[in-house]
Amino acid sequence: MTTTYVNWGESKVKLTWKRDNQLPIHDLITSVHGFCFHEDKLLLVDLIHRGWDFPGGHIQSTETPEQCFKREAMEEGYVDGECHLLGYIIVDHNNNPNWDEESPYPKVGYQVFYRMNIEQIYTFEAEHESAQRIFINPKDVADYYHDWQELYQEILNYASSLIEL
Repeated sequence: MTTTYVNWGESKVKLTWKRDNQLPIHDLITSVHGFCFHEDKLLLVDLIHRGWDFPGGHIQSTETPEQCFKREAMEEGYVDGECHLLGYIIVDHNNNPNWDEESPYPKVGYQVFYRMNIEQIYTFEAEHESAQRIFINPKDVADYYHDWQELYQEILNYASSLIEL
């Protein structure tokens, strides 16, 4: 496990990456993200108002984490494929003085991560929150993603190390 502290707005939040093939408690999963690969290239999506990112977003109460990730990958990148659970980031607000009971997020929540082996690439229509998509060499991701950090790099390294499943 790797732990880092990040500033989210005016809050300092503890993030811990845990490789795991078991999901955390569904009610504490706040979002689902992942890395999508096609022919050794990594998909990035240009999210309106945020810039280049990897697909992901908030989970709906009726979805499984994998369904959420597949929906987000389709909405943002217009891709579909086979998914493999990588693990999750533990988002810990215990030392965050700005967190309170009215927060939309739990005191300790989870961001689940998957690897997708893209099997289908659809016409990009920009109907949702992304303006465009690109496929890049995974080694170049920090050149695109403006808030790239060590935790994401560790997850990407793990995802990249997996042979197509």
